[in-house]
Amino acid sequence: MKRWIALIVAVFALSGCGYNDFQRLDEQTRAAWSEVLNQYQRRADLVPNLVETVKGEVKFEQDTLTQVIEARSRATAVQVTPETLNDPQAFQRFQQAQGELSSALSRLMVVVERYPELKANQAFRDLRVQLEGTENRITVARNRYIQTVQEYNVLARSFPTNLTAMVFDYEPKPNFTVQNEAQISTPPRIDFGGGQAPASPSAAPQAPASTAPAPQAPAR
Repeated sequence: MKRWIALIVAVFALSGCGYNDFQRLDEQTRAAWSEVLNQYQRRADLVPNLVETVKGEVKFEQDTLTQVIEARSRATAVQVTPETLNDPQAFQRFQQAQGELSSALSRLMVVVERYPELKANQAFRDLRVQLEGTENRITVARNRYIQTVQEYNVLARSFPTNLTAMVFDYEPKPNFTVQNEAQISTPPRIDFGGGQAPASPSAAPQAPASTAPAPQAPAR
């Protein structure tokens, strides 16, 4: 009987110290992280077809394509496992590699707009829609992960739940850095069909200001 009483007391004590919250948030964090990985992988899978379609359609800047290919290679080379959530350095390597791919794709999008003939390519249109949707889903997945980890980390660092974290080895988890907040909150604008950039208006030549002094009346 005393054992049952002690067990019940222990259960209530753990519940009051946030143990159940840790369990719940840990599962939510892992689920959110899995969705982030899925969406980044989906984007990486689209890149080869995108590069081939663009390269086959126009005489494209090779440097820009090479940057995208190399950035994708680095991003997919980073080994990611569920334990990455407990390794801040591995998480940082993953984030940096994905950020480099995002930057390379953004530069690609800017250069693509110089080639309006791509608008007639149906394969390119399909890739545009898929890539745009994937970028939006990446943003949603990252935001969900950020919010979940923030809640988890507050629990892990606050008293008295930090004592529960110490006992059960619930350590704070890495999060996306502040430097990427603009990228996190706003997905990259991908517009392959929108027209050309407006030409800068040519400035009309202005007449030079007259510097000759006004004639003065002769002194009397």
